[in-house]
Amino acid sequence: MILHHYLALCKDALRLAAINTVAHALHINQNPARCPEAIGVCAPGDGCIGQEVSRETGPRPRDSGRAPRHKAAMDLDSRYPGLTDLKQAAQRRLPKFVWEYLDSGTGSEATKARNRVALDAIGMMPSILHGEFAPDLSTTFLGQSFPAPFGIAPVGMSGLIWADAEGHLARSAARNGIPYCMSTAASQSPEDITPALGAHGWYQLYPPRDEEIRRDMLARARDAGFTTLVLTVDVPVASRRERQTRSGLRQPPKLTPRLMAQVAIRPAWALTMARRGMPWMRTFDKYAPSTPGTLPPTAHVGYLLRTSPDRAYLDWLRREWDGPLIVKGVLRPEDCAGLEEAGVNAIWVSNHAGRQFDGAPAAIDMLPLIREASALPLIFDSGVEGGLDILRALTCGADFVMLGRAWHFALAALGPQGPDYLFGMLCKDMISNMGQLGARNLREIPKPVALG
Repeated sequence: MILHHYLALCKDALRLAAINTVAHALHINQNPARCPEAIGVCAPGDGCIGQEVSRETGPRPRDSGRAPRHKAAMDLDSRYPGLTDLKQAAQRRLPKFVWEYLDSGTGSEATKARNRVALDAIGMMPSILHGEFAPDLSTTFLGQSFPAPFGIAPVGMSGLIWADAEGHLARSAARNGIPYCMSTAASQSPEDITPALGAHGWYQLYPPRDEEIRRDMLARARDAGFTTLVLTVDVPVASRRERQTRSGLRQPPKLTPRLMAQVAIRPAWALTMARRGMPWMRTFDKYAPSTPGTLPPTAHVGYLLRTSPDRAYLDWLRREWDGPLIVKGVLRPEDCAGLEEAGVNAIWVSNHAGRQFDGAPAAIDMLPLIREASALPLIFDSGVEGGLDILRALTCGADFVMLGRAWHFALAALGPQGPDYLFGMLCKDMISNMGQLGARNLREIPKPVALG
């Protein structure tokens, strides 16, 4: 009822169609039996792709006949040829506070900008007279075969970006045979994702302080079907993330009047959320106090339980987890020797995409140095925006590449079909660039050259 009163006060500023859409969303939330199909809109998971919503007339009804699948794919290719197009569409469809949560870094976002500049400075020499060939993107990592050298990185509270985001991403990863890494701070629990999880489920751990909670979380991840554990070590404390804070988002998420106004002009997002309600971090339900109170804007309930890990903590994890163990958030070559001694199976080179420390170097600049310092398999993330960036990371020493924001841009832009579409886009981009390089497979990617 608060929403109706608030919108009444703001009716001169908000379009009538948006208000009606939110009213429908609230009604659906209170009456689950009434699904969005009843009012002629595209519901999450019903197979429609990126339905347009008109601000003037509200959601457009679906056509009685469906376009052929290949024509729909061609239409998407023409409308969203690159990640930038998906990103722009996502921004148009998300409330501002959600967009700021997804897209922002910390501080002045200098590290986020450095990631992009440093990637653009890496070139490779084109090669000619190789005849016709179809580049092979397949690779092997940690003893597993993959059709492409990239996967889905963990993003906390994915469900804030799109309803059932973790489910959509896990199902897409399973269909395409790539890793899906689920965050401890996800809006669904490991048990929730079990039906969607494929053969390559990775579980990212924000380290709990209490040993019994820690042991229970590992057991839950293992029992849910996750085979690889990823320990994040570059979040010893909550970062400031000033842009996110300015957006008005708080923890746990609450729809204040300011945020309601933003939701009212993003009806597609409002309708997806109406089916599930505002997301929360379900993994912590078992452990967290029932009334944690108001937390700092960039913290969450997990901060009440977790600690900053040390070497003894890592040793404990290695003893308790019998599968592959990856350490995420490494930038210093000097740290590699200790990780090798601890029995880590792979190192994840990352500056958290500029979201934690604004004085960090570009992750891609540190990748070759870490490659020299360690023989362990290397994963790379931070700033990757396309197939060419994936090739840049591989030529600088990475064995595998993970993307986080990109999958969420695709999901917000196109709904449940977005992740599959992005997988195809990235593969096409890699194939196109490998053709220019004369690289028939990933082993033939040439050494990097400095540009500019």
